[in-house]
Amino acid sequence: MAIAIPPKARLIGRRLLQAAPAIAGIVIITFLLTRALPGDPAVYFAGPAADEASIAEIRKQLGLDRSLPVQFLAYLGDLATGNLGTSISTGQPVLTELITRLPASLELTLIALLLSIAVAVPLGVLAATRPDSWIDHLCRFVVTAGVSLPTFFTGLALVYLFYYLLGWAPPPMGRLDILYLPPDPVTGFYLIDTVIAGDLQATLSALQHLILPAVTLALFTLAPIARMTRAAMLQVLASDFIRTARAAGLSRRKVLFGYAFRNAVLPVITTLGMVFSFALGANVLVEKVFAWPGIGSYAIEALVVSDYAAVQGFVLAMALLFVALNLTIDIIYTLVDPRLRLED
Repeated sequence: MAIAIPPKARLIGRRLLQAAPAIAGIVIITFLLTRALPGDPAVYFAGPAADEASIAEIRKQLGLDRSLPVQFLAYLGDLATGNLGTSISTGQPVLTELITRLPASLELTLIALLLSIAVAVPLGVLAATRPDSWIDHLCRFVVTAGVSLPTFFTGLALVYLFYYLLGWAPPPMGRLDILYLPPDPVTGFYLIDTVIAGDLQATLSALQHLILPAVTLALFTLAPIARMTRAAMLQVLASDFIRTARAAGLSRRKVLFGYAFRNAVLPVITTLGMVFSFALGANVLVEKVFAWPGIGSYAIEALVVSDYAAVQGFVLAMALLFVALNLTIDIIYTLVDPRLRLED
C-alpha cells in the first residue's frame, strides 16, 4: 500500500533535492578559492620570528602539507561529523564562533529589514499611485541615494552627526554599554534576552546601540524594495482587471489594496528574500564601523590572515542560510499566489 505524501512535503522535498547540487558546488568552490588566498596561515600562526623548520612543522600539524584531494576528503569527513575546523586566529572551533556571532548579525539584519519594509513599501505604493508627483520624485531620490551611498560612508556620517555633534547616540562600540553585562544567551538577540532577564535598562542600552547600525543598513536595503514595489504596483495598476474593477464601481481602497497590492506583493516577497540574504552577508562594513561582533566582521578578519577553516565555515553557513531562505520564500510564494498549486 502506497503511503500518501502531503503536497507540502513533496514541495519541500523537491526544493531540497534542487538545492543539493548547489550546496555541493559551493563546498568545492569555497575549498579551492580559500586555498588560492594570498599568504600562508602557517607563517601567520608561527609568528614573525619562526624559522623554516617551525613553519614546516606547523604546516604539517594543520594538514597543509598534504595534496589538495587529500585535504578535500578530510574536509568532507569533518563536515559529515559537523566539524568545521578550528580558527587559527582565535583558537576556537569555527562552529562555536559562528553560533556565537550569528545572532548579532541576524538581529541587526532583521531590524534593518523591518525598518526598510516600513518605509519602502508605503513609499513605493504612494509613488505608483501618484506618478510624477513629489512623492514619486522622493521615492526616486531615496532609491538613488540608497544605491549610490556606500554603507560605511552612511554609517560614519550618522556616527559623526548623532554621536559626535549631537550626543544623542551611544559610542559605536558593540551591542551593549560597558556598564552592563551581556544577558544569558537564550535567543542570542540582546533585545529579547534582556527582556527575558528582566533588565529593562540593558534593553534600552541594546536598543540605543542598535538604532544607528540598523538605520545605516536600512538606508541601503530599502532602495531595491521601494523600487520593486513601485514597479510592481505600476504594472498591476495598468492591468485590464484593475480597469474592470474600477469600471464596476469598486472603491479606490478596495481596488488598491484588495486587488492591486495583493498581486504586486508577489515580486516584492521575492525581492525581500534576496535583499535579506544579501544584507546578511554584505553588512561587514556596517559591523566594522560600529564594532558589531557579527559573522561579517569575523569573516573579514579571517580573510586577512588566510584562515581557511573560518572562511570556509562562513561561506558554508551563508550558503545554507541562503538555501533555507529560498525554500521559505518558495513556500510563502506558493501560499500567497492563488495561481500556484502545491499539487503541481
